Order: sequence, then C-alpha cells, then structure tokens
Amino acid sequence: MDLALIKTFLEVSETGSFVAASERLYVTPSAVSLRMQRLEELLGQSLFVRSKIGAEITPSGREFVVYAKSLLRTWEQARQHVAIPAGFKRSLTLGAQISLWPRLGWRFVDALREQLPDLGLRAELGMPETLTRAMTEGVMQISLTYQPTFHPGLRIEKVMEDELVLVAPWPDATIEQLAGRYVFVDWGPDFLQFHNLHLPTLTNPGLTLSMGSLSTLYAITRGLAAYLPARIVKSYLASGELHLVAGAQTFTRIAWSVWRDDLDEELATVARKALMAVADLAATETEVIVHQI
Repeated sequence: MDLALIKTFLEVSETGSFVAASERLYVTPSAVSLRMQRLEELLGQSLFVRSKIGAEITPSGREFVVYAKSLLRTWEQARQHVAIPAGFKRSLTLGAQISLWPRLGWRFVDALREQLPDLGLRAELGMPETLTRAMTEGVMQISLTYQPTFHPGLRIEKVMEDELVLVAPWPDATIEQLAGRYVFVDWGPDFLQFHNLHLPTLTNPGLTLSMGSLSTLYAITRGLAAYLPARIVKSYLASGELHLVAGAQTFTRIAWSVWRDDLDEELATVARKALMAVADLAATETEVIVHQI
C-alpha cells in the first residue's frame, strides 16, 4: 500500500476538501484527486462524494479512517524501531511549536538525554494541526503546543503560563511612540481580542507576522516594537538590544503538553518529571522579566 494514498485520504477526511488537503500536502488538487481515485480502485469502494462545496466522506470512508490511522501508526512504529541506532533500546518522537523550543523544548530534550541515555530521540517542529495529526496517527508520542485538540487516546496537561511582553529596540519606549514603528505578531484569536482592547490604535499597523518567535530578529533589525514571549527576549533585554515598553500590559498564554495514552508508562513518568523541572525553570525566568514592568 502506498502510504501517500493513506496520508492524502486522512487529510481529505479531516478537511472535507481536496483543495485544503492539497495545500497541507503541498501538492496540486489534481494530484489529490488522482490519489483518491487510485485508493478507491484498490478498495473497491467510494470514499468521498465530490461536490462544488467540497468532499463529503461516505460510510465506507468513515469505516476506513480507523484502518488508515492504524496503518500509519504501525508503519511509524516499525520505522522507528528499525531506525534505533546501536546502543539505544527505545525511541521517542517529540514535537513542539516554534516558540516553545527555545528555553523549554531544547531543555526538555537535554533532560531526557541525561536521564534516559538509552533513548533515541527525534525532535520535530510543527503547527498545532500538524502536531495533532502526528499524535493521533501515532507518529509522535509527546507534543508541546499552545492550541491542543482533544482526541481519544491523547492526554492534555498544562505545562506553564507563557507571558507575552511588549518590547522595542530603543530605550525609554512608550506606547505613544509606537505608531509607524510597530509590527503586529499574530498570537491567535485570544491575543487579538486582548490587543484590540489595550492597543486599539495599533490593531492594523499594515504589517502582520504569523511566525511566532521568528519575529524577534525581524523586529530588532527593522527597529520595530512587538509583543514577544518573555522567555525569548530575556537575553536581548540583558544585552540592551530590546527594552520593555513602559506601561504596556502583558498577555498570558498557556503552554500544554499532549501525551499518547499508549506511551510506555516508565518512559512517560520520567518524561513528565523532566518536563515539569524545565517548565519551572522557564517560568522563573519569565517572572523575573514580568516583574520589571
């Protein structure tokens, strides 16, 4: 069985659209259509009813979703097992959103390597929907995200509160100075509501970045103020490359961990303790910055 057919089927079933699935898979809609036609020929069943508004999954398609996920999970488990290098007894795939890697994800990896030296690790970067899909398919066992999605077989736990602070690359910055010198970093719908309330005149500054912590260097090099994670800007505040904007409100985001229920119990216990330790350290660093405001 061609795994590309299975992955494409799951994308179409999740999005309800050949076009949306093609965007996620970085292929053309016609390629998605051909793959689904091939899969239907192999199964001898119609999986979707095509229409102008999308693709509605058939009863046969709904039945196949369970088997499709199982096929991918079995393949990934086999791939990871075969890929375990000499000297390692087990493996784990960990994923996180980009803003959660600095000062949390990397430290989590370090702690796991120290406490479980026989564990082979694979670390991946992903958007919330990508991480959720990898978790449900069994190709990833732990993920860190700001936007978890509840699914059977997954457990969601709070990790820490992450503070966004308003910073500028010039000293003695005030909110009144930001017009024309500000970039809106999109941290999600809740942040947008907060932003509309506290900075209504800067809601649409003409430039929006949906790049998470990658926005930090852009803001610094272009001389622009922005809301950024306190954890990320700590070193820039210390070096004088960034400065807190006087009187600006902070915004709290919750970082979550997602765990597969079938993760080895011993491994899960060690990993949870390691994650709690690095999260406590990251939270302490954030508090130091927030107290300066």
